[in-house]
Amino acid sequence: MNRQSRLNPPTILTLLRILTIPIVVVLLYVPDDYEISYSRSLVTFALFVAATVTDLFDGYLARRYEMVTALGKLLDPLADKLLVCSAMIMLIPPERVPAWMVAIVVAREIGVTALRGVASTEGLVIAASKLGKAKTLLLNIGVAALILHYPVFGLDAHLVGMGFLIGGIILTAWSGIDYFFRFVGEIFKQ
Repeated sequence: MNRQSRLNPPTILTLLRILTIPIVVVLLYVPDDYEISYSRSLVTFALFVAATVTDLFDGYLARRYEMVTALGKLLDPLADKLLVCSAMIMLIPPERVPAWMVAIVVAREIGVTALRGVASTEGLVIAASKLGKAKTLLLNIGVAALILHYPVFGLDAHLVGMGFLIGGIILTAWSGIDYFFRFVGEIFKQ
């Protein structure tokens, strides 16, 4: 495993994903009682999807070509959390996402990040679970569809997005609880 701190292609992809976050936030900003236009929804949807797809490529490149770095390991999960949480927060004012759903996701991400920090100070590594990966997939699809919002090819994007988001919220809670118990199990092994 290459532990260099220099920028490499996977880390650059992660940084590009981070740079898309303020653009997504600005595009989803709704002043007062205005609705996000169809064209702005399409542009934001395309940008969000492109950003989430880079997550697949940066991890693959880093592992396949042995370009895993400490910086990449720090930034990659942070980029994912910031992208999804920022988009969800911005979807509250136009009433595309209920605030309580966003609160569950944000609380879980803060909790898991805190547990990871504590685990690392104890020399523990608690690997990402399949539940967490499934949660990320469902949330990404749900948020993307909710950003799109308007009907596409006869499908109600908002309804589809809420379906995926509800599934993602269930897995958010489940994977957070799972992570906590795996953390506690590792602590008691010591």
